[in-house]
Amino acid sequence: MMMTPHVLKNALKSGHWPSLAGAWLHFEVSFVVWLLIGALGIAIAEDFALSATQKGVLVAAPLLGGALLRIVVGPFTDQFGAKRVGLGILGIEVVALLLGWLFGESYAQMFGIGFLLGAAGASFAVALPVASRAYPPEHQGLAMGIAATGNSGVLLATFFAPRLVPHVGWHGVFGLMIVPVLFAAVMFALFVRELPLHNQSGKSLAASFRMVYQERFMQWLCFFYGVTFGGFVGFSSFLPIFFHDQYGLDMVVAGTLTAACGLAGSIARPVGGHWADRVGGLNLLQVGFPAIGGLCVLMAWLPPPLGAFPLIVTTLLFLGFGNGVVFQVVSLRYRSMMGTASGFIGAAGGLGGFFLPFWFGLLKDATGTYASGFLVFVVLTGIATMNVISIQRSLALSIKEEAS
Repeated sequence: MMMTPHVLKNALKSGHWPSLAGAWLHFEVSFVVWLLIGALGIAIAEDFALSATQKGVLVAAPLLGGALLRIVVGPFTDQFGAKRVGLGILGIEVVALLLGWLFGESYAQMFGIGFLLGAAGASFAVALPVASRAYPPEHQGLAMGIAATGNSGVLLATFFAPRLVPHVGWHGVFGLMIVPVLFAAVMFALFVRELPLHNQSGKSLAASFRMVYQERFMQWLCFFYGVTFGGFVGFSSFLPIFFHDQYGLDMVVAGTLTAACGLAGSIARPVGGHWADRVGGLNLLQVGFPAIGGLCVLMAWLPPPLGAFPLIVTTLLFLGFGNGVVFQVVSLRYRSMMGTASGFIGAAGGLGGFFLPFWFGLLKDATGTYASGFLVFVVLTGIATMNVISIQRSLALSIKEEAS
């Protein structure tokens, strides 16, 4: 099932690889911006003396902004073209970074800036449609997985941002981030080939929304992605604070450990897409969700650092794998309306990412322990597992009835 370099090269040649490269760069840089507050969360929290709940809400603010904007950006990508929409998103990122650099003197101001930084999370609803439309159906999982490895931006954010704070301050990190965003805008404009628009049916955006929400299969894909991507981005945002509060690690060490976790999940995403191309996405999710739940049960015991770190790395690896699997299913079923589908499903992932740090912080203040946060996630993976099995049985029954 492994892909050799020769097979990979031929697969990449089957589509427009510069568009794939531009989509990846857009998502990579935007992901750094999206998780920047989470990476700087310890320094910001110390400056403003925040409670656990306030910490959770602050690092979740960009995730909420990204989730809401994805709903709009996805259909806009289908209607107006990924290139124009993608450049607009990068422009909003520059504005948000300027505000974080020059202002952000209170908790309320940083929450507003964080919400505006959520525009970076909407990059997802641009990058994935670009990748999907640049490649044939037989390589959808691979192309989507490669583009989505831009979520390795969590590695860059959590590894480098804490190391820059002693030199330029956490405000200064926002200013420095403007440079790579401008570079990504130039490369995206040069590399990406604008493809024919896919809003060919003449449906209004409101009609597209109704159509999406009338499909039960779409609703469950939203939930599955809320668990996998929501878990990945939510943990990636909150882990620096968790490592600091639970184990007393400093900002640099906590960021380094989070970067390693994010790297594992990012590498696993294209692998998940590739395997889903071969054996079917729903088949893999039946195994992946129980595995994630089991790991979170172990983490609920809050083991010492040497035990906790490999468990969390493995958890994010499975979550990243699941991200690739879910979107392989999405790309096959909704290829003609990929912008709209990725917008809605991506929004669900962003909302999952928002709620995870929120409930971790809230439950920590309410119960005095982070264990309760992990147990909530166990329940969600159990619900996802039961419904994947149910969907598979329904599909198998419908195929059997059609054959007879």
